[in-house]
Amino acid sequence: MTEIQLHNTLTRRKEAFRPLDPANVRLYQCGPTVYDRAHLGNARPVVVYDVLYRLLRQAYGAGHVTFVRNFTDVDDKINARAREMQAAGDARPLTAIVRALTDQTIGWYHDDMDALGALRPTHEPRATDYIGQMVAMIGELIAQGCAYAAEGHVLFEVSKYPGYGRLSGRSLDDMIAGARVEVAPYKRDPMDFVLWKPSDDETPGWDSPWGRGRPGWHIECSAMARAILGESFDIHAGGIDLQFPHHENEIAQSTCACGDGTFARTWLHNEMLQVEGRKMSKSLGNFFTVRDLLDQDIPGEVIRFVLLMTHYRKPMDWTNEKAQIARNHLKRWWSLVGPPESHNRNVAAPQEVIKHLANDLDTPGAMGVLFELEKAGRIDELVCGANLLGLLAHQADYDALFDLPWLSSDARDAIYEAVFKWSEERSRRNYEAADKIRSVLHSLGVQPLSNDPNGETWKFTNPDFATDEANDRIIREINEALSEWE
Repeated sequence: MTEIQLHNTLTRRKEAFRPLDPANVRLYQCGPTVYDRAHLGNARPVVVYDVLYRLLRQAYGAGHVTFVRNFTDVDDKINARAREMQAAGDARPLTAIVRALTDQTIGWYHDDMDALGALRPTHEPRATDYIGQMVAMIGELIAQGCAYAAEGHVLFEVSKYPGYGRLSGRSLDDMIAGARVEVAPYKRDPMDFVLWKPSDDETPGWDSPWGRGRPGWHIECSAMARAILGESFDIHAGGIDLQFPHHENEIAQSTCACGDGTFARTWLHNEMLQVEGRKMSKSLGNFFTVRDLLDQDIPGEVIRFVLLMTHYRKPMDWTNEKAQIARNHLKRWWSLVGPPESHNRNVAAPQEVIKHLANDLDTPGAMGVLFELEKAGRIDELVCGANLLGLLAHQADYDALFDLPWLSSDARDAIYEAVFKWSEERSRRNYEAADKIRSVLHSLGVQPLSNDPNGETWKFTNPDFATDEANDRIIREINEALSEWE
């Protein structure tokens, strides 16, 4: 078995991965706060650590890897969104709105991440199902003198954990200067962070020894990881934006609560994402969700391919050019390997691909191997290597890239000719002719997408036409429509 090497943020070096128990390799990834659609930056860690999950399953066996990714379904951002819904006319109690909102958002998340080819984790705990474990953990921290209650709050006393700052490599002075530290009269020190906070009668809350309230964000992941994976486990993963304060705080409270436990032994962090060379931001007009891209007919596999083109520890830039490059490569690969049902699944994953992934998840290197396999005509190995990266596996991506493969070449030529004619008439401002051609295309289940006759200009939306008779009808009706304008 190829030795897996991972860059451990905690030690700042690449290390050989040796699990605590090879029969139960344990991985925790911080999941989403569920109040809105996942944006593209949220998708990067999902795809990165999905590849890690696949690699671990390859190395240790699918039944010997436990992967946990949580849902944060109690949070002030969720409460704020629910209050906006109330103000807009939703008459339900706030707690009912919160539950409906989080249920809906979890459903969206599953749909979008499934579209990216991400495997579902072994466990997907909701924070609200582990409130009891959070309360118990907070009680332990108070009993050990590492936390204190004040004015309905419970706070972790950072000065009681000497190792604070080791993960992020910052001193306390640096943290105070560079962080948005909440100054509150009930804090002993500005860096102390909230473990429990009070809730009013309307806001979601639970009974506790410190009054009705709700947990702070950091204690949620510590309690869920401990409950499912134990006091010590192998890997904790997330975006670099979580390194401080979230992961730093997790280490402090979990280590103090569990005594000599090491909590997570290896910490992985992926870098941030940009769009066309700029930070993704609503104010810059370049903010979009995964669903936005899917609705623009960019297949999930294309999105995944682009995300894997850059090593996870380097900043990644999403560009339209990269998306088109990914589309072209995937279309060529799919044309070589055929639909998923025709693939040979009895071929071992190529060692060259595994070697790159085992080298700190070198996905660009692994994809380079796939191109070499393509050139060498090793098609079955290309499929298995791509599958290890979560590519070339889903019928939906095959169909999306080929605009439904049952169209005959003559039917395709007729459609492209009609789309070209439609584009030409629009450019001449002959809108009557263009509209009639478009109407015929719509009646055949064809939707033009752009005015560029050389690009991806249409999609086929009527699967009922998947017959030879339908191909003949497409050719006949398009020819009749075009003959009127010659």
